[in-house]
Amino acid sequence: MKNITLKRGKQESLLRFHPWVFSGAIKHVDEGINEGELAKVMTENGEFIAIGHYQQGSIAVRVLTFDDVPIDDDFWRRRLASALQVRIAMGIADTPRNNTYRLVHGEGDMLPGLVIDIYDQTAVMQAHSVGMHLLRHTLAEQLMKVMEGRITNIYYKSETTLSFVEPENGFLIGGSEVNTAMENGLTFHVDWLNGQKTGFFVDQRDNRSLVERYAQGRNVLNMFCYTGGFSVYAMRGGARLVHSVDASAKAIELTRRNVELNFPGDARHEAYCDDAFRFLDSVADSTLNSQHSALDYDLIILDPPAFAKHRGALHNALKGYTRLNSKAFEKIAKGGVLFTFSCSQVVTKDQFRAAVFTAAAQARRRVRILHQLHQPADHPVNIYHPEGEYLKGLVLYVE
Repeated sequence: MKNITLKRGKQESLLRFHPWVFSGAIKHVDEGINEGELAKVMTENGEFIAIGHYQQGSIAVRVLTFDDVPIDDDFWRRRLASALQVRIAMGIADTPRNNTYRLVHGEGDMLPGLVIDIYDQTAVMQAHSVGMHLLRHTLAEQLMKVMEGRITNIYYKSETTLSFVEPENGFLIGGSEVNTAMENGLTFHVDWLNGQKTGFFVDQRDNRSLVERYAQGRNVLNMFCYTGGFSVYAMRGGARLVHSVDASAKAIELTRRNVELNFPGDARHEAYCDDAFRFLDSVADSTLNSQHSALDYDLIILDPPAFAKHRGALHNALKGYTRLNSKAFEKIAKGGVLFTFSCSQVVTKDQFRAAVFTAAAQARRRVRILHQLHQPADHPVNIYHPEGEYLKGLVLYVE
């Protein structure tokens, strides 16, 4: 195993167990080290600190362990087994009404660069580092052993997450045309072939349940609906009507299929393929195929894609969140409830909250915070890696 030597004093964050080594902290890399290779991280004085995957880029090493131990099949099996036991202990895995959950959440499960989501009999594996990509077959083999019959298929989906290699999506083990899974007693089509992330936004499960609690008798507008998860939960919660909006025609089709799967022939739901800002601007227009006017929406969900994927886009992202929420505040009925989210990792909770508060002031609405939301327990945050806390949300009562 080759060595990576740090500059003097650059080991401090690692001594606090932060799992990343940035390229600027590195003094020397052993000759011949390959992309994705395991390497030992050493101080300038030759003292061992950690073992991790080496990769070109700003994050040069993703740390797997701070102990000098073999990284072999047993290592991977122990880490995967630990992740499963956490999900069982929290009551998410092995439950009759839920077979959809995140099994591995990168740094949160001490497996940086790896995501595994479970959809009934199929695990969808996604690599975010070259090291994990190169280990995909080993990880698949160990995953099958750990899951002990819980899954029969492993689908690999990393074409959109790796820039240094060209992985091909496909089944590593098994194969299935069945693409439905259950979440809290509701059934969803999961598009792991062409959908975003691993095919479904598992991270909004708890927040979808909260929408269900507020939906009784309300007119619901679900912006950026994707697979229609919030819409389906709102319908089970007794919503009077639910409108789903997304700019993607494929997302709208998937939303309609998921609504039909759970509520066949239910006339309460309508879906619109449209830009979010254009829809909110024209929401009162009589051309909408509905008897309800814009001001009748008294529960609005804003769950946009990440407005900022890097720090250089932060300023424009915050302006985008302010503009979007300002539109929602203008349209929502008095006594309405607004669920608003940001999944941009570089946007902090305080920055997002400030953007939403600016929007409320611009719309001149009186607003109370009912809940402050975050990612669920199967997306754990490593206490030494605060960057893992990416999802933030607010539930607001609007007068």
